[in-house]
Amino acid sequence: MTSLSYLATGAAEAAAAAHVPALVADQIASRIFAKDATLWGLAAESESAIRLGWVEAAEVSAPLVPQIAALREAFLAEGVNHIVLAGMGGSSLAPEVITATAGVELTVLDSTDPDQVRAAIADRLAESALVVSSKSGSTLETDSQRRIFEQEFTAAGIDAKSRIVVVTDPGSPLDAFAREAGYRAVFNADPNVGGRYSALTAFGLVPSGLAGVDIQALLDAADEAAEVLRDDAEDNIGLELGSALGGTSPLRNKIVIVDEGSGIVGFADWAEQLIAESTGKDSTGLLPVVADPGSPEVINQPDDVLVVRLVASDAEVEAGPNQVVLSGDLGSQLMLWEFATAVAGRLLGINPFDQPDVEAAKVAARGLLDARPEPVSAAFTDGVIEVRALPEGSDWLGSASTVPEALEALFAQLGADGYLSVQAYFDRIGYASFAEIRDSLAAETGRPVTFGWGPRFLHSTGQFHKGGPGIGVYLQITAAPAEDLQIPDRPFSFGQLIEAQAAGDAQVLAAHGRPVLRLHLTDRAAGVAALESVIVSLPKAGN
Repeated sequence: MTSLSYLATGAAEAAAAAHVPALVADQIASRIFAKDATLWGLAAESESAIRLGWVEAAEVSAPLVPQIAALREAFLAEGVNHIVLAGMGGSSLAPEVITATAGVELTVLDSTDPDQVRAAIADRLAESALVVSSKSGSTLETDSQRRIFEQEFTAAGIDAKSRIVVVTDPGSPLDAFAREAGYRAVFNADPNVGGRYSALTAFGLVPSGLAGVDIQALLDAADEAAEVLRDDAEDNIGLELGSALGGTSPLRNKIVIVDEGSGIVGFADWAEQLIAESTGKDSTGLLPVVADPGSPEVINQPDDVLVVRLVASDAEVEAGPNQVVLSGDLGSQLMLWEFATAVAGRLLGINPFDQPDVEAAKVAARGLLDARPEPVSAAFTDGVIEVRALPEGSDWLGSASTVPEALEALFAQLGADGYLSVQAYFDRIGYASFAEIRDSLAAETGRPVTFGWGPRFLHSTGQFHKGGPGIGVYLQITAAPAEDLQIPDRPFSFGQLIEAQAAGDAQVLAAHGRPVLRLHLTDRAAGVAALESVIVSLPKAGN
């Protein structure tokens, strides 16, 4: 019996009443589990046909469990008890949630920030093994992280081959390279599963299992949930949640996800990528907003917001207006949200399995790495903060000459249905508390605010920002590292890479006509402190 429970009110309840009967009549649930690629339209059919393996991930992944357990025991016998994961997007978000929820340690390296990379290679290297996860096998960030670890293992007198484990699709460039290099183990994932749907495949299971998670229990819970979700029944929680996400009228396209003691650590960060990358295209989509119970979006709840509350299974709660209240264990929730997102995609009329705008930022970053142009001159400098505004030549910055004035000018570009995206391109571990500015900015703008650490959000909400409805404004923050770090056998450093990623993404957003305020902190610590002080002191919306 699945642990899932569901309660909806207002617009969410009305959406289920409007859509679930037709979804049941059309046998959508059973057809998803039968891998019917025709459910999302003719244009999506070829992609859908090779992206529905997640419906049977619990069964297909079962043979991995003993293999992972055996490798973990071998590592422990050698004194290797610290697992580091090099991966981006779907390759890292699910393992981070799985291990944190289980209370076991996993160091997730999903950044190109020199300070964060340096901290990872300095942490118990002699006791560490590196899991390199990349579906395509060509992810630039992951390749760079592998290179630096291999160099450091070798420099420390450690046989690097014996400490590197690879997870990738069969036949990928990384698959062939890893086998030829003789790395400790290579695990192939199901190629018919997209990265953001891969939580219950080798991408989620290998690093989690090596770190010590009971991954069989996770698969069992997901399998039980699948048995319920495949039923063409009006009380199918997956059909109800999918309708609430994609079928409200008018569409509440800001999905504010709030954890209220669910026991699942960081689930909203995983769901953020799943929803945004799956639906943010064709000038529509759903924008997940990771918030707290006391966040302004929850307390004030604008008309375009749907609040989803994650609670403990034994919690006695009442749903407020236009809310969804969900409970369930992690394995069940992973399967539920993958299914519900596919349903929401059908209701939105989009292909939930492609990501047509993600590649644009990668291409722009690569072009900047190859060309190495001089940085665009700052519009002005305020203390240790350089200020730039995009698109170049636009006049939205006006006569602003201080950081507070520049922020106010950016906020003035927000429409009644808009949102602010904060994108911080620096060490998300060392400066984790910086994310707390999100609530202040939501209070100051009166609009939903997302906070993403670069470059990891490029593999997540980045698709919505470029392919969605075009209603966002963007605050990009970069910060000089304490010291740069060269990438072995590459003509660029980590510092140059993250700068190119930030500049490339800003360039693509500007090309879409989006207003981007770029703040560069020439002194990281001082700049963070100064910016936090400015944001806290800005006037609140309505004052």
